[in-house]
Amino acid sequence: MKLGELEKLVLQYLWQHKSSDVKQVYAHFEKLRGGSLNTYQSTLDRLFKKELLSREKIGYAFHYKPRVERHELVGQLIKSVTSDFVTEDDNSLIAAFSSISKDFNVEQLSKLESLIEEQKQKRNAEKE
Repeated sequence: MKLGELEKLVLQYLWQHKSSDVKQVYAHFEKLRGGSLNTYQSTLDRLFKKELLSREKIGYAFHYKPRVERHELVGQLIKSVTSDFVTEDDNSLIAAFSSISKDFNVEQLSKLESLIEEQKQKRNAEKE
């Protein structure tokens, strides 16, 4: 999945604001980066079609909400990028995470460790 720069910015905005219509998104970005209302409507529609946003019609306007959490999208993007290079029995992905973990602080490493432990427990519970 490829995301354009504006799509990334709009997702960041919606993760912060939870729900917005196109006019609210446009008002936020108009001063920061310009563009037309139509540009933002098209961007929201593309994100909806990529199944990254949900929408609900309220009055005359659609209100958009993130359909995925930030960490879920990052996971999808990592999987998308690595799928061409990593086979199921290959440890390249683990090695890659290990190499970038040197940039993590102690709190992030502890969080990663606890998330890994949670996944191990889920796997063990599924086997039983």
